[in-house]
Amino acid sequence: MQPLPRLMKDRIQDDFLSYLRVERGLSANTINAYKLDLDKLRRYLTGIEKEILTAEREDLIHFVKHLHSTGLDSRSIARILVTVRNLFKFLLLDNRIKRDPSANIDVPKAWQSLPRFLIQEEIERLLETPDISTNLGLRDRAMLELLYATGLRVTELVSVKEADLNLNAGFLTTLGKGSKERLVPIGKSAIRWVSQYVAIRHTLLAPRGSAYLFLTAKGRPLSRQAFWKLITAYGEKANIGHITPHLLRHSFATHLLENGADLRSVQMMLGHSDIGTTQIYTHVTNERLKEVYLKYHPRA
Repeated sequence: MQPLPRLMKDRIQDDFLSYLRVERGLSANTINAYKLDLDKLRRYLTGIEKEILTAEREDLIHFVKHLHSTGLDSRSIARILVTVRNLFKFLLLDNRIKRDPSANIDVPKAWQSLPRFLIQEEIERLLETPDISTNLGLRDRAMLELLYATGLRVTELVSVKEADLNLNAGFLTTLGKGSKERLVPIGKSAIRWVSQYVAIRHTLLAPRGSAYLFLTAKGRPLSRQAFWKLITAYGEKANIGHITPHLLRHSFATHLLENGADLRSVQMMLGHSDIGTTQIYTHVTNERLKEVYLKYHPRA
């Protein structure tokens, strides 16, 4: 089969992304994530002189192995596989292929890795990194404290409004996945730092004002991308290495379970609809206990 012209390759991808946007109503962020995943698949297939329409099951299995060899974790590979499956389902429904080569391809269980988390000493170093003598530094300290205290997703964190906070009672209200509302407790340390930030927040407000809690220097709501860059920079500055907002969520859940919290409560605080998703953290704490035992028991 002759290679597809580049225009036709782009048309396949554009048609699929248009389908996701129009027929399935996916957000711009989700569609962009799909595009990045498809770019990985296209680059790989080009390297083995194949096209999307001529890809076979073995090609996709080797693609998964290639992703693993680049250092991607199992969650990222699983997400890319979802994109690939949805693409081939679309092509099958659109009669562009006769069979789905992605059917029944899974991430091997041996590759499934436990979530990374920060130890308490690393958390302390991270929280102490912002320069709290500046208003923006105080804002960043409040955000980091709140993120670690609540385990919020980054989108939930930047979406917090002043009206969502009840610092006297020690909780906030957030909308999670599926627009499900939940109450999340806030600890004393986070309450103290958020209160200090709230006291100076008016200095960041633009003339039009804003309902959102965390603002940029120009008074606009802080975006998830901007906070992602901030926390990454603070991780490097604290000599912890590359960190993400989700790493603090992992740390929040792991530290709660290590200190005796029950799984159901952690599930509610994280906003997981399925307790099976939360159970991954029990494996983390079990591995942690094993490490401590092997390190400190005289006969280990």
